[in-house]
Parts: sequence; structure tokens; C-alpha cells
Amino acid sequence: MSTPAIVSKTVLITVPGMGSEHCAGRVSSAIEHVPGVRRVATDIPTRMVTVAFDDAATNSGQIRDAIERAGYTVCMGDSASTTTAHGHGAHAAPPDATPPIPATAATRSVRLTVPGMGSDHCAGLVSSSIKRLAGIAHIETNIASHRVTVQFDPTLAQPGAIRTAVERAGYDVDALDEGAGETAEREVESEERYLALAWKRLWIAAIPTTLIMLLMAPHMFWQPIPGYLAIVALLAFPVVFTNGGLATHRSAWRSLTNRTANMDVLISLGSLPPYLIGLIGFFYPMTSFIEMAATIMTFHLLGRYLETRAKGRASQAIKKLLTLGAKTASVLRDGREVEVPVAELVVGDVMVVRPGAKVPTDGEIVEGASHLDESIATGESVPVEKGPGDAVIGATINKEGLLRIRATKIGADTFLSQVIRLVEQAQGSKVPIQEFADRVTGQFVPVVIGISIASFVMWLVFAASLQPVLDWGAGFLPWVNPTLTPLMVGTLSAVAVLVIACPCALGLATPTALMVGSGLGAERGVLIRSGEAIQTLKDIKVIVLDKTGTITEGKPALTDIVAADGFDEATVLRAAASVEAGSEHPLGQAIVSGTRERGIEVPAVHAFKAVTARGVQGEVDGRTVRVGSRRMLDEVGIAYGPLDDTLKRFENEGKTAMLVAIDDRAAGLVAVADTVKADSKSAIAALHELGIRVVMVTGDNERTARHVADQVGVDDVMAGVLPEGKVDAVKALQQQHGQWVAMVGDGINDAPALKQANVGIAIGAGADVAIEAADVTLVKGELTKVVEAIRLSKATFSKILQNLFWAWFYNVAAIPIAALGLLHPMIGVVAMTASSLSVIGNSLLLRRARLEVTR
Repeated sequence: MSTPAIVSKTVLITVPGMGSEHCAGRVSSAIEHVPGVRRVATDIPTRMVTVAFDDAATNSGQIRDAIERAGYTVCMGDSASTTTAHGHGAHAAPPDATPPIPATAATRSVRLTVPGMGSDHCAGLVSSSIKRLAGIAHIETNIASHRVTVQFDPTLAQPGAIRTAVERAGYDVDALDEGAGETAEREVESEERYLALAWKRLWIAAIPTTLIMLLMAPHMFWQPIPGYLAIVALLAFPVVFTNGGLATHRSAWRSLTNRTANMDVLISLGSLPPYLIGLIGFFYPMTSFIEMAATIMTFHLLGRYLETRAKGRASQAIKKLLTLGAKTASVLRDGREVEVPVAELVVGDVMVVRPGAKVPTDGEIVEGASHLDESIATGESVPVEKGPGDAVIGATINKEGLLRIRATKIGADTFLSQVIRLVEQAQGSKVPIQEFADRVTGQFVPVVIGISIASFVMWLVFAASLQPVLDWGAGFLPWVNPTLTPLMVGTLSAVAVLVIACPCALGLATPTALMVGSGLGAERGVLIRSGEAIQTLKDIKVIVLDKTGTITEGKPALTDIVAADGFDEATVLRAAASVEAGSEHPLGQAIVSGTRERGIEVPAVHAFKAVTARGVQGEVDGRTVRVGSRRMLDEVGIAYGPLDDTLKRFENEGKTAMLVAIDDRAAGLVAVADTVKADSKSAIAALHELGIRVVMVTGDNERTARHVADQVGVDDVMAGVLPEGKVDAVKALQQQHGQWVAMVGDGINDAPALKQANVGIAIGAGADVAIEAADVTLVKGELTKVVEAIRLSKATFSKILQNLFWAWFYNVAAIPIAALGLLHPMIGVVAMTASSLSVIGNSLLLRRARLEVTR
């Protein structure tokens, strides 16, 4: 009788606190006591524990419980695991740790739109709340689109629980997508809905608050209004307790019950106590604070609306891209031309594109010729000539001529969709400097609440000692009243600390700059994948350039024509092109293309013959024409002595030169070479101006490589490097100079080197593999775009630093002033809003950055 097969399963668990052998031993021992566990492997460097177990005897939930009993709290980790955990401690890891077993359990994804997640502080609170759930594999927050993407183990977590976790953090969920995920169009619609909601909440609060202000002035300075307190309390009630106020308090309550403190906590503490304290006036004569409560909440809602609107401007890049694509396409089906939505196109459809129309999707021209406006992809306004066999990009504009185009890519695979995806990734990413700001901001709210309480107590206990501060401030600050009681001053200072310290500006400092910078780059054909690349690129000191396709065009072109005595260049070129027209060889096709570009007719060739390893021959206009090597002419006894020196010179320059013989006479020679791109020299000169050393790496021989290097002015040449040697070349430069190195390439064989470099830059016209491996993609493939990318990096990071400095400076300077009673809460909430808007405005100034390279 055969033994039944045991069905085993593996689970990969991240334990960040497992930083020593002691910790790993505790975790392993706890797991090994679970029935059905067959193997436990710990990897201290990555804090990973991989458990293989009998699926019939136990489950991942029991393993999670065992980890908790060992003193670790189940949470999430940044891996594709099904369960993760956090513990305590962090120590050095031994070099021989056991490698983990790859996880096999499937995960699902869910996307949530969280309109109130407007800063990194908010995103951190949302992430922290979701992390408390079991089975969370990965969390990605995108502040630009107010979106949270969560990967999870469906056996341990469900979308409903994830939504509840977000709400516990104090944030409403506008949409939850359990399918393929929101499209960019839906994300923009969500943003527009949130903007409309913010506007509605603002005017509902602004109307009664304006009435309160209109009543307060005459009541305080001219004539007391009968029943003023009751009127103000009724007007302020919907502002503070309903509409946007209710949403703010609900968010604050959820946050506190979840043992966190978001920015709404500060607003609630700044508006609720003043309103409630003001009600004491019905029983005991005292100054009313109700007006202040309504004003604080209204200005808070005004700030939310203005921030939402300004951030919408900062993320215009995606909106612009969404408007570029065609909505419908004319296609040929069953011999008839029909119009269908672009979403219904399939690969292989033949589209009919008339003059002035947009190309519906990426494809290849099968019939017709025209000029296409590709400015959306390349940033260049000059239309590009296209004909049969040429690739075209969706959303580009056909300037003239009727085209029939076969669809080659649709949906998410198209160029436009890839650009949108890259821009979204960049806008939702973080720069390394932000990690410190996030840690500080995460502790900021509790500290502010502590300072607020201390300020209140300080004024109650040390009022006499602090009275000179009020007397001094009253001399030039009209809102400072030195006659107020210590209780009143303490209340005002405590509330002022709460509202002035709201860290919205800190949360907006980095994402707004990233949004503007990545959008500006997309408009100019520079696609930056991540915030980390933006910070790293500015520090690059060495750039490695692949030669073929990067410095050079990557395809042969006709460069020289030399005629022997008795012949002219046109005759030589016409004869050579006619014979080469019968050849499939790239060098021959380069001669044919170069001849036609010069306006020379290429007549038909007869009796064409390719001579292996020698060249080609045929009859043109009744004359025998041979085009090939020295050996070809030597074998038939044709002398070419006067041309030999020129032939050697071209070969020394790295060109491929071919002799041309007409009717058994040496008529001349033609030379073909991979030509240098028009902008390579100016781009390398601009890199030198930035203090960057340029190294060219190529598989070509030293002679050819040196010739190209001398033309463009690179500093060093690494010739004869095989594809697998490019990674070692990058490593050597990193070790040699102790500096960060960028790599620019366009081929599949460049992908590993692009990954090895501190920043990988792919030429957009190159292979998809290279583009996917890169941190930056240059859509048009011009080297001047590398310079633009570096300048954009410097400008964007400069804005981030400016934003962080002024946001911190504002809080550091304003909190002590508020604690000393010199800042009225209503002035504070205005200043808080102004601080956030100044950060956004400073980021928008990034659009004025000068990135162009003068050629």
C-alpha cells in the first residue's frame, strides 16, 4: 500500500527585529513547537523566516500565533510574503545565514482611494493602521492620487478589514477596487470629486462664520447685541459639529482610538474646547471663544480646499497625458471601415488615420506616408517623416496624408500608458531624505499636544512671571491683550500651539516637489521612475556611456564618397547604390539610403551577384559595376593604388570603406560608419560643466573607440568590453572613485549594468528590458536629455530642501511664540494655511527651471 503524499506549503515571514542569533533561536524554537512544521530557515540579514509545513496539520495562522507567543507582534513587511512580523532588537548579521525558501502562496491586491491622505504624515498613519492586520504583504501609498495599494494573503485578511483599518486611522475611504485596480482616469475622477467635496464643505462653513464675524465687530466695539452668545452658538454649531467639522472630529477620534495622532487631532483640540468653554458664558460672565472655534474650523477647511486645488495643479502631468489619447479609432473589419472605442482595439487591427487625426494606439504603418507630430513623446515640435514599416506612437498627430496602421500594442502596453505608469510611480515614491522627516513628523503631533498642555499649565502657575511678555507684545501686536486672566491667556496659548503646529507643510514639502518635477520631466521626455533616483542623480560624478546607440546612432550611414581620376562623386555613388540595392546587407542599405537622401536616382540593377566575403556586382545601364573589398578587385586584376591611402585612412577612423569599380576600372570608394549623434558632443561638454567625468564603454576595438571618443570629447575609453563585462566595468569605476556612477545604455545587454549603476538611464528607443531595468528613461534617446535629467534632479532636490527648511523653520519659530501667548489662535490658523500654500507655491516654481542644453 502506497503512502499518501504529504502536501507541504511554505510561508515567508519578515521579522525586522530578528537581528541576532539569539532572536532567531527564539523565533525558530517557537515555530518548531507547532504541529506539522517540517522546516524552519532563518535569514538574519533580511530578517526573514521561511517555514515549510504540512498543510493538513497546521496553517499560517498558527505559525503567526507562535511568533506572538515568542514576544513578537504580527505586522507587515516589504516582501512578497503571506505573513510578516515585527519584533525587537537590531544587531549585526552573520555572513553565513541560511537563505530563505521562496514563498509560494498567492497574494491579492486591493486599491483604496483615501481623499484625506494629503501628506506623508497621513500616509504613515494609514500604513501603520493597515500593518496591524495579519497577512499584509506590501503597502504602497501614493499621495499624489490619494491612493493606497495593498497586497495581502486572502486567507488571513480581506478588503473589508483593510478598509476598516484605514477608517480606524481616521480617514474615509472614497473607493475600494478589488479588481484589476483603478485606471488613471478613475483616479483623476476621484480627485475631482474630492475637490468638489472640499469646496462644498468650505462654503457651508464659510457662510455662518462670515455672519459671525459681521456680528462680532459691532458687538465688541459699538453696541452689544441682545442674545449675541445664543446667536453665535447656533451659527457656529453646524461649522464645528457638522459638515467638514464632523468629518474632522470623526477622523481625530478614529486616530486616537487607534493609538495614533493625525493632524485632525490638532484641529479638533483647537476648535472643540473653545466652543465648549464659550458655552460657560450662558452661566458665568466671560469672554466668548465660540467665534474662534468657528473661525479655526473654517480656515482649516479653506486650507484643505486650497491644498487640494494646488496639489491638483502640481499633478497636472497625468491629467494632461490622459487628454492626449484618442477616444475612438477607425478600423478595417470585414472589408468595411468602422469606428470603435479605443478600448475595443485588438492587436492586429488595421486603423485608418486621416490628416489631422490622432493615432489611436501604438502600431506600424502598412500603407501611406506622412509627417507625424511626436512632441508628446519627445518634446520636439518638428514633425517626423514616417512611411511603411515605421513604428508610430499612440496619441501622436498625423499632419498630412492618409495612413493605414497595424496596431501592435494596446491598453497598458502602449507608450502613453507606460509613461503614465512611470509618472505615477515617481509621484508616489519617496526620496531618502524624507525618511528622517517622516520619523520626526510621526512623533510631532504627540509632542505638540504636550507643549500645548505645558503652555496652559505654565500660564496658570507662572502668570505673574510671564506677564511682562504680554505687556511687551501688546506694544506692537494688536491681538495681544495684557488684561486677560491667566485662565484666558492659558487657553488662548494652548489652542494657538495646537493650530499653528499642524505639520501639513512638512507633509507637503516632498511630494509636491516630486509631483511637479516628475511631471516636468515627462513633458520633456525624461521619465524618472523613483524619488530615490531624483536624489541620487544630483550627486553623480561619473557617467558611463555605451557607444553604439547611445553616443552614436546605432545604425550605419553613408559618410564619405571619393572619386578616382576620370569619375565624379555622383557617378560613383549612383553606381554603388544601384548594385547595393540588390543586397540585404545593412551596409549596402546605408549606401542606398544615403544616395536617395542626396537626391540621386538609383537605377535598376541586372545580373546581380553577391560574392561571399568580398562584395557585390551587377550591370547598371549596361556597365559592369563591382563594390567590395580589396580582395574582390585583386582577384579580377583591377588596380586601385591611388585610392589605397584614402582607404587606409578611413579604416583607421573606424569606417567601413568599399572600393567601387566600373567596367574594370577603379572609379572610387564609399565609406559607411555608425555616425555620432548630433547632440553627443554638446551633451558631453555640458556634463563636463557639471563636473561629471564621462567614460565610454564599448565592445569595439580600441582604434574605432578612440576615434569616436576624440569626436565627442569623452574623458576615458574602455574598449573591447564584452556584454557581461559592462557590469564589472561599472563596479570598477564605483570602487576606483568611491563615487556614485550612472550608466546610460540602450540594449538588452546593458540591462545588468543599468541595475548595477547607482542610477541607470535607458535610451527610450532601445530595448524594453533596458528600459525596465533603468531608473530614468529618455524617450527620444538624445544625450542632452541626460543633462536635463541631472539638472531636473538638482532643481527638484533643491526645492525639497527649501520646502523642508521653511516648514521646519515655521514650526520651530511659531510654536514658542504661540506658547508665550503672543499669537492669537485665529491668526495661527491663517498662518498655518499660508505655510502649506507657500510650500506648494514654491514647488510650482520648479516649472521655471532652465533645463535645456545649448547646442
